[in-house]
Amino acid sequence: MLRLAVICCLLYTLLVPSSAQSDSNQPVIQLRLAGEKKKHYEGRVEVFYNGEWGTVCDDDFSIYAAQVVCRELGFTGAESWSPSAKYGKGEGRIWLDNVHCTGSEKSLAHCESNGFGVSDCKHSEDVGVVCSSKRIPGFKFIRNQANSQEGLTVQVEEVRIRATYSHRKRIPITEGFLEVKDGGKWRQICNEDWNQMNSRVICGMQGFPGEKRFNARPYKLLASRRKKNYWGFSINCTGNEADLSDCKLGREIEKKGNSTCGKGMPVVVSCVPGRVFAPSVSIGFRKAYRVEQPLVRLRGGAMIGEGRVEVLKNGEWGTVCDDNWNIRAATVVCRELGFGSAKEALTGARMGQGIGPVHMNEVECSGFEKSLTECYFNPNSLGCSHEEDAAVKCNVPAMGFHNRVSKLCLPYRTKNYVCVTVQEMPKCIYPFPQLRLSGGRNPYEGRVEVLGERNGSLVWGTVCSDSWGTMEAMVVCRQLGLGFASNAFQETWYWQGDSSADAVVMSGVRCSGTELTLEQCLHHGKHVVCPKGGGRFAAGVSCTMTAPDLVLNAQVVEQTTYLEDRPMYALQCAHEERCLSGSADKADPSSYRRLLRFSSQIHNNGQSDFRPRASPQSWVWHDCHRHYHSMEVFTHYDLMSLNGTKVAEGHKASFCLEDTYCDEGIQKRYECANFGAQGITVGCWDTYRHDIDCQWIDITDVKPGDYILQVVINPNYEVAESDYTNNIMKCRSRYDGHRMWTYNCHTGGTLSSETEETFPGLLTNQLSHR
Repeated sequence: MLRLAVICCLLYTLLVPSSAQSDSNQPVIQLRLAGEKKKHYEGRVEVFYNGEWGTVCDDDFSIYAAQVVCRELGFTGAESWSPSAKYGKGEGRIWLDNVHCTGSEKSLAHCESNGFGVSDCKHSEDVGVVCSSKRIPGFKFIRNQANSQEGLTVQVEEVRIRATYSHRKRIPITEGFLEVKDGGKWRQICNEDWNQMNSRVICGMQGFPGEKRFNARPYKLLASRRKKNYWGFSINCTGNEADLSDCKLGREIEKKGNSTCGKGMPVVVSCVPGRVFAPSVSIGFRKAYRVEQPLVRLRGGAMIGEGRVEVLKNGEWGTVCDDNWNIRAATVVCRELGFGSAKEALTGARMGQGIGPVHMNEVECSGFEKSLTECYFNPNSLGCSHEEDAAVKCNVPAMGFHNRVSKLCLPYRTKNYVCVTVQEMPKCIYPFPQLRLSGGRNPYEGRVEVLGERNGSLVWGTVCSDSWGTMEAMVVCRQLGLGFASNAFQETWYWQGDSSADAVVMSGVRCSGTELTLEQCLHHGKHVVCPKGGGRFAAGVSCTMTAPDLVLNAQVVEQTTYLEDRPMYALQCAHEERCLSGSADKADPSSYRRLLRFSSQIHNNGQSDFRPRASPQSWVWHDCHRHYHSMEVFTHYDLMSLNGTKVAEGHKASFCLEDTYCDEGIQKRYECANFGAQGITVGCWDTYRHDIDCQWIDITDVKPGDYILQVVINPNYEVAESDYTNNIMKCRSRYDGHRMWTYNCHTGGTLSSETEETFPGLLTNQLSHR
């Protein structure tokens, strides 16, 4: 018993924060992170000492001191620290200066310094830290000073909504008892001081845009029968916080055993799910009521609920500058789009650069706006470039897309439900099959395996690779939380998966690329048809957290368009590569072809280089033009009637993908000379000049009239990109039989849906790729 007591004592010493165990000779302090944040686990370091909050000077501060600060706040460690009041200037005293820590101290008060209140600094030197997002397991919050309650923020290990048994089959879980994890134990919160603003913050953390009323009667009955374990404090949120850790600590709750919270009961929270996560409405309802054009959207994100922020103004989509961009403004965006509060406000075009105008700069939000467009911004602030495009990462609901399945769960399986294991007991959730990658060299690649039904049993099996492509791989990677697809494989013999899972359980999969799960894609259901079988021919993927994003410069096309009449005898190589219309096959060698020529300037605005999928060893040599084709079809050129009918077409193979020019400070990496590596670096562009072969549409057989010129990059989705909607460009064109006028050129997705309707087929870039 004595040995057990010693072990328990040692464990308590490790888990309880240092400030609770500080030596009697050491000052006792409390810490918090304050200021203009971009994520909830960063901010200006503030110290509560001698009844007053103050700051810390950046002189001699180091990453070791940051580690001490973050651990004292319950985080596992520090990622970085920032001098010069990055999170804004604090107020009051500057409590600590010339702080020297070794990193092993239990409290910032234990580090060497000039002493409390001894400083020659100004608040322009206030230090800030970025902590790890992970919490210390078993961390227990302790309030060290009775009078420190005012301004002290909530620090708990974890927060959850615990559903009642009747709600546990619903995904996502939107309603239940609120519990916080403190000291390694889940505890309820007394609702005597609880208010709607607190619920709003909790719902935001759980991935929901708002809270709603609920029927309290069954919860009162259930609470009266349960043993309760209350947390020792109440909570005061204003409602615009992105995380509970930004809320202020309320009064201390007196523990009276079963009489604790005698006038109330445990807090219950009920949230409203966003449209994407809500139970689907009927098809008839969707057809009867057209979805209103959104004013804000996200582009370029690897995961659902993240991306570059774009705003619709005067019928044109544009970006938001990152000046003053913070987590409060980011949360307004997230809630507007049906997600929860923001996890992070991103700056510096972290989700890739947008195109078009920069609509908003120096945005300031209260946090309660219904839309980002209601927030204040400086319309006179100019000079922002797309290198400063703002982005967000939002909290999204836990949908159970890729929960691990335990063998213990299988006996509990019921019809139409798939089981997963939770801490309390096995439970069944509907309707998403579990998914995994098997046999890969790393967690980001492997054969796709699905837990599905076969002969009345629940077994792991493969997906048929017939028609398997980039769009299907994109959905798999997103569902597994692995970002974008980098490759889709139709043969996986080189990955040694589980031989017991070789049988095909899913076939005929066709995805648009926007689905949340593979189950939401079109597929054969229970009627599996796969002539070539699974095993070595099963579908596979490789995933990546970054992807390129090719964008065609519409203005260059508009400015360089012209007609040329060229004799057939000068077009032999182009004819061999199928760059002329079908009538050229029977044309006289002395006849002329009328060519609509233009230049293409293709930018890579993404987060990784654009590289051909095929290796150089498999590139095709074209003897006539004396060059290799790294992609047989890199662009499609079409001339269409106003009703969308194709009247003339052309295509361009990527015989030379290289960095023609780059933004300032970016080094060229790809050059085609001497069989060099091909690709387009991030921040660079490749230019196909109007005077090279196949850079045209053969309009010899086209009659005079009004047309639409269309250019599509990477039309077969051969290379994965973060955004395909901007791969298409269209122009109005008028041909009088002698001249061609081209005007109103624009990239897909840059205009409002009402404006796009004047261009047939441009509402989305859902082009047929098979």
